[in-house]
Amino acid sequence: MYPITTTIAARARGTELGAAEKARYSRHLLLPEIGLDGQLRLKSARVLIVGLGGLGSPASLYLAAAGVGTLGLVEFDQVEASNLQRQVLYTEADIGAPKLATAAARLRQLNSAIVVEQHPGRIDASSVAKLVAGYDLVLDGTDNFATRFLLSDTCTQLAKPYIYGSILRFAGQASVFYPPHGPCYRCLFPRSPGPGEVPSCGEGGVLGVLPAQIGAIQATEAIKVLLGIGTPLIGRLLTLDALTMQFSEYRLERDPECAGCGAGLNNPGARSFEMDAVVSAPACPSLPPADLEIGLAEFYAMRVHGVAHVLIDVRSAAEFAICHIQGSRLIPLGELPQRLAELPEDCPVIVHCKAGSRSLTAVQLMHRAGLHQARSLHGGILAWADAYAPDLAKY
Repeated sequence: MYPITTTIAARARGTELGAAEKARYSRHLLLPEIGLDGQLRLKSARVLIVGLGGLGSPASLYLAAAGVGTLGLVEFDQVEASNLQRQVLYTEADIGAPKLATAAARLRQLNSAIVVEQHPGRIDASSVAKLVAGYDLVLDGTDNFATRFLLSDTCTQLAKPYIYGSILRFAGQASVFYPPHGPCYRCLFPRSPGPGEVPSCGEGGVLGVLPAQIGAIQATEAIKVLLGIGTPLIGRLLTLDALTMQFSEYRLERDPECAGCGAGLNNPGARSFEMDAVVSAPACPSLPPADLEIGLAEFYAMRVHGVAHVLIDVRSAAEFAICHIQGSRLIPLGELPQRLAELPEDCPVIVHCKAGSRSLTAVQLMHRAGLHQARSLHGGILAWADAYAPDLAKY
């Protein structure tokens, strides 16, 4: 039994189930591995769910239904139409509403006996330790490396289990990181990939039902750890290829030199920029020099006054099909190094992507190749649509 399980068991000794609760959770009570004692532990447990998107939606629903007594929710975003394909906490009527308040209300409707604690805003290095300390474990529903590193490091320092899940396109993975009983997230990913190296779901897409599969696995692992039953995914990475419906499992070992849970922890530079994390937002590089970007208003003025320029879209072909700026030429970022010769040296080249990260990477590449008139459109096509092209489809 893990230390956190023992703590919850001690807390549960002063808890009881009423007749209505016994009827509600009767299918749990019939399981020898759970029974009355296990349900009391669930009622006494406190779980922090960071991110209420594709993974956080099914995970929070199942934990609320299971009778986890207190759910802490962290979210800063609003519901968008593009969320509804996979984020099952929300409906069309919720578009434009804060996710946090909407999710909290929905979970209370599902189980009025649980406590739902709301933590609005972004999580960062200055607030994360105090927040995590108030819960038994953390379930990660975020979509970026920076926040995962921050949560994993904090959970390691506070000896809390970290329930990990990740999805992209048709692939998903899950694990439980809980040093010293197994490795931490940094043992698997020692460093963040560079900007643009790994697309987000908003850039690469995701099968709508995939988050339900991985989120349900995360909820299952959380329950197992809370109850001290079964064999959690500690030291194991479970992966799913939804196209072939094949699960694979990989053994994970602790890295003795790991910057999160090993000897590298004492290296002050080992974790660098990843500690400046935000929830549900891609890890961003430092602010670019002014000559690498062009503002929306300046670009709009160029188009209105007919200033000659070449507009390059470095998103994928699938993204281009959803929406694109009139007159843009598609050169996906992965193809750009082989197609630089197509670009003029004597004319402004304006580059855009969805939100500005990939286009900045592209412009940096162009400048190194001698195309010094290339500039990245600040905020990408989403910002352009908000400011000047409301008819463009947003995704």
